[in-house]
Amino acid sequence: MLQPLRRRFQQHVARWPWRRVALLAGISFGLALMLIIYLFGVSDHFFGRLFFAFLVFVWLLSVTFLAVVPFVTWATANWFGRGWAEASTPVPRPRRAAASAGTAASARTVSSPASSRRPQTR
Repeated sequence: MLQPLRRRFQQHVARWPWRRVALLAGISFGLALMLIIYLFGVSDHFFGRLFFAFLVFVWLLSVTFLAVVPFVTWATANWFGRGWAEASTPVPRPRRAAASAGTAASARTVSSPASSRRPQTR
């Protein structure tokens, strides 16, 4: 029997190598910090402005992905119906059965566009 989605996600996340993730995140943060110090220095309260800009950026991302995206998903399902939300992906059309060999429709040939521009020299 399938477990609830939340339980499966918790089991999946529990198997992640968290020490390696933390080490890589710490190294990348340190390198980014050293690059910012090298480029801009510590003058003009740059880190204070950078910190508040980062907080605004994280706030906007969190509002977008924790409130706006779930609301739009809910609204499309409840206001327009589930069929409308799922109909955004086109359904491939089945191919037609091959026409019989004696009909004129099956005798079509495909010519290149260049051949239609050539002058007739017969």
